[in-house]
Amino acid sequence: MKHTVALVDDHMLIAKAIANIIEGFPNYSVLYEVEHGKALTEKFKNPQNIPDIVLLDISMPVMDGFETAKWLKSKHPNVLILTLSMQDDDLSLIRMIKSGAKGYLHKNIHPEELLVALDALVSKGFYYPEWAAGKVFSNMSGDTKQKKQIDTTDFSDREMDFLKYCCTEMSYKEIGEKMSCSTRTVEGYRDALFKKLGFKTRVGLAMYVIKSGKFRL
Repeated sequence: MKHTVALVDDHMLIAKAIANIIEGFPNYSVLYEVEHGKALTEKFKNPQNIPDIVLLDISMPVMDGFETAKWLKSKHPNVLILTLSMQDDDLSLIRMIKSGAKGYLHKNIHPEELLVALDALVSKGFYYPEWAAGKVFSNMSGDTKQKKQIDTTDFSDREMDFLKYCCTEMSYKEIGEKMSCSTRTVEGYRDALFKKLGFKTRVGLAMYVIKSGKFRL
Protein backbone atom coordinates (compact mmCIF):
# COMPACT_ATOMS: atom_id res chain seq x y z
CA MET A 1 0.00 0.00 0.00
CA LYS A 2 1.37 3.40 -1.00
CA HIS A 3 1.84 6.26 1.44
CA THR A 4 -0.14 9.33 0.42
CA VAL A 5 1.35 12.83 0.11
CA ALA A 6 -0.17 16.30 -0.15
CA LEU A 7 1.90 19.25 -1.42
CA VAL A 8 1.40 22.78 -0.09
CA ASP A 9 3.32 25.33 -2.14
CA ASP A 10 2.23 28.60 -3.77
CA HIS A 11 4.56 28.01 -6.73
CA MET A 12 2.35 25.57 -8.58
CA LEU A 13 4.87 24.78 -11.33
CA ILE A 14 7.33 23.69 -8.64
CA ALA A 15 4.59 21.75 -6.84
CA LYS A 16 3.65 19.94 -10.07
CA ALA A 17 7.31 19.08 -10.73
CA ILE A 18 7.75 17.71 -7.21
CA ALA A 19 4.50 15.76 -7.55
CA ASN A 20 5.78 14.15 -10.74
CA ILE A 21 9.00 13.15 -8.98
CA ILE A 22 7.12 11.62 -6.05
CA GLU A 23 4.79 9.73 -8.37
CA GLY A 24 7.89 8.04 -9.70
CA PHE A 25 8.72 6.63 -6.28
CA PRO A 26 7.33 3.08 -5.83
CA ASN A 27 5.85 3.54 -2.36
CA TYR A 28 4.29 7.00 -2.61
CA SER A 29 1.40 8.70 -4.38
CA VAL A 30 0.34 12.35 -4.46
CA LEU A 31 -3.25 13.11 -3.48
CA TYR A 32 -3.23 16.78 -4.55
CA GLU A 33 -1.35 20.08 -4.56
CA VAL A 34 -2.68 23.30 -2.94
CA GLU A 35 -1.33 26.85 -2.87
CA HIS A 36 -1.45 27.62 0.86
CA GLY A 37 -2.41 26.29 4.26
CA LYS A 38 -5.97 27.59 4.19
CA ALA A 39 -6.65 25.55 1.05
CA LEU A 40 -5.22 22.51 2.84
CA THR A 41 -7.60 22.95 5.78
CA GLU A 42 -10.49 23.03 3.33
CA LYS A 43 -9.28 19.80 1.73
CA PHE A 44 -9.09 18.13 5.14
CA LYS A 45 -12.83 18.57 5.63
CA ASN A 46 -13.14 15.42 3.53
CA PRO A 47 -11.52 12.52 5.46
CA GLN A 48 -10.48 10.94 2.16
CA ASN A 49 -8.21 13.94 1.56
CA ILE A 50 -6.14 13.46 4.72
CA PRO A 51 -2.69 12.21 3.62
CA ASP A 52 0.03 10.38 5.51
CA ILE A 53 2.53 13.13 4.75
CA VAL A 54 2.26 16.85 4.05
CA LEU A 55 5.13 18.37 2.07
CA LEU A 56 5.04 21.98 3.24
CA ASP A 57 6.59 25.21 1.98
CA ILE A 58 7.09 28.12 4.42
CA SER A 59 6.57 31.38 2.53
CA MET A 60 2.99 31.36 1.25
CA PRO A 61 0.08 33.82 1.14
CA VAL A 62 -3.10 33.53 3.25
CA MET A 63 -1.72 30.87 5.64
CA ASP A 64 2.03 30.26 5.72
CA GLY A 65 4.01 27.17 6.65
CA PHE A 66 4.35 28.04 10.33
CA GLU A 67 0.61 28.51 10.78
CA THR A 68 -0.18 25.43 8.73
CA ALA A 69 2.22 23.23 10.70
CA LYS A 70 0.71 24.43 13.98
CA TRP A 71 -2.78 23.67 12.69
CA LEU A 72 -1.75 20.19 11.59
CA LYS A 73 0.00 19.53 14.91
CA SER A 74 -3.14 20.56 16.80
CA LYS A 75 -5.84 19.03 14.61
CA HIS A 76 -4.09 16.11 12.88
CA PRO A 77 -1.03 15.11 14.93
CA ASN A 78 -0.67 11.79 13.10
CA VAL A 79 0.03 13.52 9.78
CA LEU A 80 3.78 13.75 9.18
CA ILE A 81 5.05 17.19 8.14
CA LEU A 82 8.11 17.52 5.90
CA THR A 83 9.22 21.09 5.22
CA LEU A 84 10.51 21.76 1.71
CA SER A 85 11.67 25.36 1.44
CA MET A 86 14.22 27.75 -0.03
CA GLN A 87 14.83 29.08 3.49
CA ASP A 88 17.70 27.49 5.42
CA ASP A 89 18.23 30.03 8.20
CA ASP A 90 18.29 29.00 11.85
CA LEU A 91 15.05 30.72 12.84
CA SER A 92 12.96 29.20 10.06
CA LEU A 93 14.32 25.74 10.84
CA ILE A 94 13.74 25.92 14.59
CA ARG A 95 10.33 27.58 14.24
CA MET A 96 9.14 24.86 11.87
CA ILE A 97 10.33 22.15 14.24
CA LYS A 98 8.58 23.86 17.13
CA SER A 99 5.46 24.18 14.97
CA GLY A 100 5.39 20.43 14.37
CA ALA A 101 7.57 19.64 11.34
CA LYS A 102 9.29 16.25 11.52
CA GLY A 103 11.73 16.95 8.71
CA TYR A 104 13.30 19.82 6.79
CA LEU A 105 14.70 19.91 3.26
CA HIS A 106 16.06 22.64 1.00
CA LYS A 107 14.47 22.85 -2.44
CA ASN A 108 17.79 22.44 -4.22
CA ILE A 109 18.12 18.79 -3.12
CA HIS A 110 18.50 15.87 -5.51
CA PRO A 111 15.36 13.73 -5.95
CA GLU A 112 17.18 10.81 -4.33
CA GLU A 113 17.40 12.72 -1.05
CA LEU A 114 13.68 13.44 -1.19
CA LEU A 115 13.07 9.69 -1.37
CA VAL A 116 15.48 9.09 1.51
CA ALA A 117 13.65 11.74 3.54
CA LEU A 118 10.22 10.27 2.84
CA ASP A 119 11.39 6.76 3.73
CA ALA A 120 12.99 8.00 6.97
CA LEU A 121 9.88 9.96 7.86
CA VAL A 122 7.73 6.85 7.48
CA SER A 123 10.12 4.44 9.22
CA LYS A 124 11.62 6.66 11.95
CA GLY A 125 9.14 9.52 12.24
CA PHE A 126 11.68 12.23 11.36
CA TYR A 127 14.38 13.27 8.89
CA TYR A 128 16.94 16.08 9.13
CA PRO A 129 19.93 16.33 6.75
CA GLU A 130 23.34 16.90 8.28
CA TRP A 131 23.26 20.69 7.90
CA ALA A 132 19.87 20.93 9.62
CA ALA A 133 20.74 18.48 12.39
CA GLY A 134 23.84 20.54 13.17
CA LYS A 135 21.82 23.73 13.48
CA VAL A 136 19.17 22.07 15.62
CA PHE A 137 21.77 20.66 17.99
CA SER A 138 23.76 23.87 18.35
CA ASN A 139 20.74 26.13 18.74
CA MET A 140 18.70 23.92 21.07
CA SER A 141 21.38 22.47 23.29
CA GLY A 142 24.53 24.48 23.04
CA ASP A 143 25.68 27.61 21.24
CA THR A 144 22.61 29.74 21.92
CA LYS A 145 21.62 28.08 25.16
CA GLN A 146 19.77 30.34 27.54
CA LYS A 147 22.39 31.61 29.95
CA LYS A 148 20.08 32.93 32.62
CA GLN A 149 16.90 31.47 34.03
CA ILE A 150 14.42 34.32 34.07
CA ASP A 151 10.64 34.58 34.27
CA THR A 152 8.70 36.65 31.78
CA THR A 153 7.40 38.77 34.68
CA ASP A 154 10.89 40.32 34.70
CA PHE A 155 10.21 41.85 31.28
CA SER A 156 8.35 45.09 30.69
CA ASP A 157 5.34 45.05 28.37
CA ARG A 158 7.39 46.81 25.71
CA GLU A 159 10.20 44.29 26.03
CA MET A 160 7.65 41.49 25.64
CA ASP A 161 6.37 43.11 22.46
CA PHE A 162 9.90 43.47 21.12
CA LEU A 163 10.70 39.81 21.84
CA LYS A 164 7.75 38.69 19.72
CA TYR A 165 8.91 40.88 16.82
CA CYS A 166 12.40 39.36 17.16
CA CYS A 167 11.03 36.18 15.59
CA THR A 168 9.97 37.97 12.41
CA GLU A 169 12.05 39.13 9.46
CA MET A 170 11.34 42.79 10.23
CA SER A 171 14.23 45.21 10.57
CA TYR A 172 14.65 47.25 13.76
CA LYS A 173 13.25 50.25 11.88
CA GLU A 174 10.14 48.28 10.91
CA ILE A 175 9.76 47.00 14.47
CA GLY A 176 9.95 50.60 15.67
CA GLU A 177 7.14 51.54 13.29
CA LYS A 178 5.01 48.68 14.65
CA MET A 179 5.75 49.73 18.24
CA SER A 180 5.35 53.47 17.48
CA CYS A 181 8.84 54.35 18.64
CA SER A 182 12.25 55.16 17.18
CA THR A 183 14.84 52.67 16.00
CA ARG A 184 17.12 53.80 18.81
CA THR A 185 14.40 53.01 21.38
CA VAL A 186 14.00 49.54 19.87
CA GLU A 187 17.74 48.99 20.13
CA GLY A 188 17.47 50.04 23.77
CA TYR A 189 14.93 47.26 24.40
CA ARG A 190 17.26 44.85 22.60
CA ASP A 191 20.28 45.85 24.69
CA ALA A 192 18.30 45.58 27.93
CA LEU A 193 17.21 42.06 26.99
CA PHE A 194 20.76 41.12 26.02
CA LYS A 195 21.78 42.05 29.56
CA LYS A 196 18.86 40.26 31.23
CA LEU A 197 19.17 37.05 29.25
CA GLY A 198 22.89 36.94 28.58
CA PHE A 199 22.65 36.81 24.80
CA LYS A 200 24.63 38.82 22.27
CA THR A 201 22.54 38.42 19.11
CA ARG A 202 18.95 38.80 17.93
CA VAL A 203 18.97 35.13 16.96
CA GLY A 204 19.72 34.26 20.58
CA LEU A 205 16.72 36.31 21.74
CA ALA A 206 14.50 34.70 19.11
CA MET A 207 15.65 31.22 20.16
CA TYR A 208 14.74 32.07 23.76
CA VAL A 209 11.24 33.09 22.66
CA ILE A 210 10.72 29.94 20.59
CA LYS A 211 12.08 27.53 23.20
CA SER A 212 10.33 29.11 26.19
CA GLY A 213 6.86 28.42 24.78
CA LYS A 214 5.55 31.39 26.78
CA PHE A 215 4.91 33.67 23.82
CA ARG A 216 2.03 33.59 21.35
CA LEU A 217 3.69 34.04 17.96
